[in-house]
Amino acid sequence: MNSWANLGFDLHVELPHGIGVRAALLQTLRDAIDSGLLKPGTRLPPSRTLALDLGVARNTVADCYAELAAAGWLVTRQGSGTVVASLADAHIRGTDPSPTRPRFTYSLLPGSPDASAFPRAAWISSARRALTAAPNDAFAATDPRGRVELRNALTTYLSRARGVRVDPSRIVISASSGHGISLLARALGGAIAVDSFCLHLHRQLLVDEGLRTVPISVDESGTCTEELGSTSTRSALLTPTHQFPLGGPLTPARRATAVEWASSTGSVIIEDDYDGEFRYDRKPVGALQGIAPQQVAYLGTVSKTLSPAIRIGWMVLPDRLIEPVLATKGPYERWVSSTDQLTLADFIESGRFDSHIRKMRATYRRRRDQLVATIAQKVPHVRIEGISAGLHAVIRLPSGSEQAVLTAAQTCDLSLEGLSTFRHPDVSPVGGDGIVVGYSTPTQSQYPRTLDVLCEVLQTALR
Repeated sequence: MNSWANLGFDLHVELPHGIGVRAALLQTLRDAIDSGLLKPGTRLPPSRTLALDLGVARNTVADCYAELAAAGWLVTRQGSGTVVASLADAHIRGTDPSPTRPRFTYSLLPGSPDASAFPRAAWISSARRALTAAPNDAFAATDPRGRVELRNALTTYLSRARGVRVDPSRIVISASSGHGISLLARALGGAIAVDSFCLHLHRQLLVDEGLRTVPISVDESGTCTEELGSTSTRSALLTPTHQFPLGGPLTPARRATAVEWASSTGSVIIEDDYDGEFRYDRKPVGALQGIAPQQVAYLGTVSKTLSPAIRIGWMVLPDRLIEPVLATKGPYERWVSSTDQLTLADFIESGRFDSHIRKMRATYRRRRDQLVATIAQKVPHVRIEGISAGLHAVIRLPSGSEQAVLTAAQTCDLSLEGLSTFRHPDVSPVGGDGIVVGYSTPTQSQYPRTLDVLCEVLQTALR
């Protein structure tokens, strides 16, 4: 039976010249701990392993470990090896003692699912099954379209659940919807129509790729697509199922107008179906792509349904865009892990994806209802919009009060995003005050207290 002492691992050590070996090793280890290169809790190699690597006597290394342990730099325990002591924190200069500490205690930022609800056991099960069955080429450079197993699984799922007209050859896997937008922007170029209120991060991606963004109006019925014909653009970025951030679905008449514009002008609509699986008080709204597959480039992702930590998105492209996008992406799939793609394929085909979505749909509906009820009870003079679907709601505020609410939120350690964050820079800032509340973001245990803090903020700022 192997003991820990028989296991070896690397430690990069360069001993200074001009002093003895023992003094050089002591100095090198102290400097590494002092500078933070060796962090508290880091396990050091066994003395025998490090001695062999350095070409010095084992006793020299053992003596250095013992001296550093006596001085409080290291901790040596029988059977556990030698680790950098936690007390060495006092020696580390210029490092953040808690770099991962969140800035705010409470968060209602939109755009994230409840991270604690990630289906870990089911995902691990799918990973095990997928990797066991994976062909050898899954561990080599692969098709820039993405793994065929995932494209096949998405073909079945998207046509069944979202009404997308698709076959595997028209799917290109991306690292996220943002990655897909960047690739499409490079392929399209020119000017692009965007909603006057939209996800600012995606709008910035378009600008970064050299596109000029032209704002068009939005209201409770979604994008005012009748304005598309008066622009000089030949592409548009829309969220037809659930307009972000205002929340309205694109009406059938406006869908028809958008498709007619694209068909008559040869334009392309980029459809960001970012949270189409989550609807509560209305019938399912299918993808716009299902009406006009050769005019619409459809984007989807698991960032809302599963986790933004799983960097997988997809594009369903019109035939004319497949080769330009692939040429922009490159000859190999360098963006998305093949093993994650295989895992997601199994997760979908096994039915685990649908089960998780149904569970989270019920969870988020309860949270939506709790938000509405709490606001109605404690802050009845504000209005909530965009609540029939998705993972966020908009709380409308009196004109000129948005910044006061955000300032009060910061004081109460609550992270919020104002509606003005999503306003196009060419649109007048007059009116339209509000906050965008991501009710899916907190954990279940944090949610009630987070709502209480939100109400305290609104009561304080709007009194």
